[in-house]
This record gives sequence, structure tokens and C-alpha cells, in this order.
Amino acid sequence: MTNIAITGASGNVGREAIEAFDGTDAELTLFSHSETEDLETTPLEIAEYEEFVDALADQDVLIHLAANPDPRAEWDAVHDPNVDGLYNAYEAALENDLERVVFASSNHAVNMGNAVSSVRPESTIGEPAVVRPDDAPDPDTYYGVTKVFGEAMGSYYAKRHGLDVVNLRIGWLLTREELRQTVAERDASGERYARAMWLSPEDCRRVLRATATSTLSRTPLTAHGISNNGKRFLSLSETMLEFGYRPQDDAEAVLSDADTEREGLETG
Repeated sequence: MTNIAITGASGNVGREAIEAFDGTDAELTLFSHSETEDLETTPLEIAEYEEFVDALADQDVLIHLAANPDPRAEWDAVHDPNVDGLYNAYEAALENDLERVVFASSNHAVNMGNAVSSVRPESTIGEPAVVRPDDAPDPDTYYGVTKVFGEAMGSYYAKRHGLDVVNLRIGWLLTREELRQTVAERDASGERYARAMWLSPEDCRRVLRATATSTLSRTPLTAHGISNNGKRFLSLSETMLEFGYRPQDDAEAVLSDADTEREGLETG
């Protein structure tokens, strides 16, 4: 049995992480910033070092999702949770002799070159360049900068202390209906971003399970957490090869189905 701690468990990705291990022999310990009525979690202030160390006692793996997730946040809003909190996560993992940390990085760590501008991070130029996991970082916001910091911190702990580290660059987790609505409401550059970065709930579970449990060929490793989108520019080849990740969903198929349904209603 593997003991897996999940921070940020009450968030959207956190809830998919819980589902990812349903039916497995993993024992989950769930942490969130505050208590929620529909999910039993333990409150954890990740910026408090001693609290974080105590929280990870008897754990084997940490899936660290807790952070300020706003790509438009100013520096003061992301510094404590995304920088100090991340340092505490790795130190707590080290002190408790954990085997692995899966760090929730982001596409925003490498998106500046393909974004329309720094004030529109959730946008994509007409012909985006392919981004591979080992390419140089290219953050598009202060939020993205903190994710680059997190990846660098993981590299330090992997190489200095031998910790298994996975930097999981998560795309845009949306349900199918949310994807359809988002594409319908956005301009061309925003639509391209949604089509490229979509991560379905089911694929989110697949990539979280794969990065937390697969044997690593080396450490650290970076994985791209998106679905098998026809319009993607984050390369999936390396993630599929290293982790056995097999995404099943494609934004284009979802949007095509929506168009077909709409045409049927109009002609019916």
C-alpha cells in the first residue's frame, strides 16, 4: 500500500486526483486550505513550515496541488503560497523521507512565446511553436514565474537529495460542457488556447495516477498534462513514453460533436 498526501484536495484538480486512485491500494490523506462541507479534508496552511512537516508524517508520495492558481495574480498574491509554500513542501517531504513529489506546475511556465501578450496569458498565436518538456522555461505571468521556480526547486531536491520529482504541467481542466461554452465565448486566440490546452477530467485522472506511480527513468522529469488534442502544441510524446500516459480525449472531437448536435437541432 502506498500512502499519498494530496494538498489542494478540495480544488478542481484535487478532486480529480482523489478519483484517480479510486479502486487502487493507495491510502489517501487529503489537505486543503480550509474545510469544505462536501469533502473531508484536514486544513493545512502550506506557508507554515512546521505544520507542513507534521502533515507529511508516514506518507510516501506528495501530490502538491495547493497554490494560488490565478494566472493574472500580482506578485504579492502568489509569493507566499507558490514560493514559500513550495519550499515547505519539499523540505517537509525530505524530513519525512518521502519517495516522490508530484508538483503541479503549469503550461504558464512555458507559454510566453505562444501567448498573444503577457496581459492575455490564456491566448495563443496563430501558429504556435511546439513546446517539449525539456525546453527552456518561458513564463507568461508572475504565476508562471512561480511555477518555473517550483520546477527549479524540484530539480534541486532531485539532484541534491535523490528525491523522485515529477513536474506536471497541467493544462486547462474543463468538463466537456465547459469547453464548449469557453470556445463559444472567446475570440480566435482564446479559442485556440482552449483547444490546445484542454484537459478532460478523465485524462486528468490518468495523468495524475501515471505521474504518481510510474517508475521513473531519471529524476526530475517533466510531464505535460493535457488531453490528446489535435490542436495541441505541448508535446505529449515524452509524457506518453516516460509515464505510459494514454490520453483518450480530444477537444476537436468534443467540439465537432457539439457542432453536429447543433446542426441536428437546426434541421430537425
